[in-house]
Amino acid sequence: MTAVLCLTGALTGAAAPPPGAIPACSIDDPRLAELSGLVAEGPPGAAPQRYHAVVDGGGTARAFTLDPAGCAVTGTRQADVPVTDVEDLGLGPGGELWLADTGDNGARRGSVRLVVLPPAGPPRVHDLVHPDGPRDVEALLVGDDGVPLLVDKTTGAAGVYRPAAPLRDGGDPVELRRVAQVVLPWSGTGGGPLGAAGSRTVTGGGLSPAGADGGRAAVLRTYTDAWVFPLPAGGPATADALVTALGGAPLPVPLPGEAQGEAVAPDGRGALHSGSEARGLTAAAVTVVPGAVSAATVPQAPVVPQPAAVPEYRTYPSWLPAAGGAAALGALLVAGAVAMSLHGRRRRSR
Repeated sequence: MTAVLCLTGALTGAAAPPPGAIPACSIDDPRLAELSGLVAEGPPGAAPQRYHAVVDGGGTARAFTLDPAGCAVTGTRQADVPVTDVEDLGLGPGGELWLADTGDNGARRGSVRLVVLPPAGPPRVHDLVHPDGPRDVEALLVGDDGVPLLVDKTTGAAGVYRPAAPLRDGGDPVELRRVAQVVLPWSGTGGGPLGAAGSRTVTGGGLSPAGADGGRAAVLRTYTDAWVFPLPAGGPATADALVTALGGAPLPVPLPGEAQGEAVAPDGRGALHSGSEARGLTAAAVTVVPGAVSAATVPQAPVVPQPAAVPEYRTYPSWLPAAGGAAALGALLVAGAVAMSLHGRRRRSR
């Protein structure tokens, strides 16, 4: 299929799509089974020196540092700040890690929280409230100006939100403002826990680092694909620039066969790193798509316009993927028990 697409690009003058995803590593550490946010940190033009990762869930604010060579945990950055449902991770302009405590499976939270963990010094805590009621959010983008964007998990048309006032460290929540929506194009990529609807359900976000080879882009991912939104060359990736980019045409990057993909991280070489939760008997894992961001920023990139009309999809409950994984594992265990029982009966009948 890649060869056909490349030939089509040559005939039409469009640039070639990026190559497919390459397995990077499986994550054996049980603390990272519910991998939901990923950052690839390193100098421009070079391979990442480290990953930072967060897992889905509550407790206290904590990010893990991993060695990209094998995804072994090498350290943590944490603070004694309570969190309810962390879903994504961003990297700020000063190297600080932004934890998006924004998950809301039951649409019951009165406010959500961003926890900022700097390389040194105390954490910052920013509480936020949605203007249109509770929203389940799994994607975070942090602009070069330190202004965050949240993208909700509504299937079909995902709302984009930014703070309506400067962030406060503690105190009353700052109200968010809905500034855009993203309507992802159709995708036929297989995988994930929700079928076709999962291909238009946003589960994570990322931003290319400053000085990245080939230019910069904002990236949103679903359970089946990453969508790369190119940014203008030369200028900073402010929150305003990110909102404008998210209204444009993205480049599709298929991520087929991932068990439950919820993390995405562009690096300084223009590659894209994708993280998937463990599901059933499949371990959490990271894959890499070389040249994915670079393919979106070149002239005549094979981007796909966003649909003018919002497709009709049901927004599935956020707990459904986890329930599906538990059901699949239960079915495997039941099947194993039945097989063992039948085997025992055959042995006794001999």
